[in-house]
Amino acid sequence: MAKFIIKETKTGIKFDLDINSHIVCTSEVYTTLSACKNGIESVKKNSALNKIEDLTIEDSEKLTNPKFEIYEDKKGHFRFRLKASNGQIIAVSEDFKDKKDCLKVIDLIVKEAPNAEVVEVK
Repeated sequence: MAKFIIKETKTGIKFDLDINSHIVCTSEVYTTLSACKNGIESVKKNSALNKIEDLTIEDSEKLTNPKFEIYEDKKGHFRFRLKASNGQIIAVSEDFKDKKDCLKVIDLIVKEAPNAEVVEVK
């Protein structure tokens, strides 16, 4: 079961995507609830395309946006970001020790995000 959880922060409003009681990605902080909801709709739409560019592979094929980008962080862990058609990052992941786990989570998002419910936490 998947749901987008909207919550207020000290500086605005953000969402987390929860799949099976695990936060799989989070958004930037938005200034308005409307902008946050637009971000959720963008994740639903753009994740369904299931385009993955692996930046950890030298000379990998460069894909146009929207897409997931897999990259390696400074600690040598794998992460992904989902970019909208305009190139803006709309969601980011936690870190993963194994790339295969990163890919599994992307697969879950592709399957679950388009039909995920939206919940506002007060």
